[in-house]
Amino acid sequence: MTPEEQKAEQIITHLKRSYGTIEWWPGDPEEVMIGAILTQQTRWENVEIALRRLREAGVCSLRGIDEASDCALEHAIFCTGFYRIKRDRLKCLARTVLSNGGIEQLREYSTPRLRAFFLAIKGIGPETADSILCYGFNRPVFVIDAYTHRICACAGISLRGEDLQALFQRMLPEDYRAHRQCHAWFVEYAKKYCIKKRCNECMISNF
Repeated sequence: MTPEEQKAEQIITHLKRSYGTIEWWPGDPEEVMIGAILTQQTRWENVEIALRRLREAGVCSLRGIDEASDCALEHAIFCTGFYRIKRDRLKCLARTVLSNGGIEQLREYSTPRLRAFFLAIKGIGPETADSILCYGFNRPVFVIDAYTHRICACAGISLRGEDLQALFQRMLPEDYRAHRQCHAWFVEYAKKYCIKKRCNECMISNF
């Protein structure tokens, strides 16, 4: 086991002991895709408000997004910030998925093909694409975000991006539920220690 793998194992073990099972980001695939766009550069609490407003307007689906007026979408998602950019990204996502056979057709794609499909859509980068794969399509893909990078750097793991993702995919079971849990642990840990700058209380920095 490499030094990075040893540290990753320590992190996973510590987070599992600290948080156990977390039911995080439930919802159907279409709502997950919509949420993955909305959560860019904002807090999840704002996304929850926007999703509720989309549901109340009857447009919390790809078909609903595609058919909704720009004004209706902007009103619903205003609270997430960058609402015009996100409106356009949601419209593009909806059109692209629907014109390629919808969710059921995409389920038939291999994981690499599905990831490439989403990465080709304007406004979707690796973090958003991997969130959609893991939470929306039940694929064992580990989501790398700012929290993951920060916590791993504190533990002395210098890997980034796809290299860091590959490390955790080696260390976790090939089961989407394990990948969801581990990512949720990172987010909860970061909310408790990193965001509130409680670095002196962080056990992981001592690994």
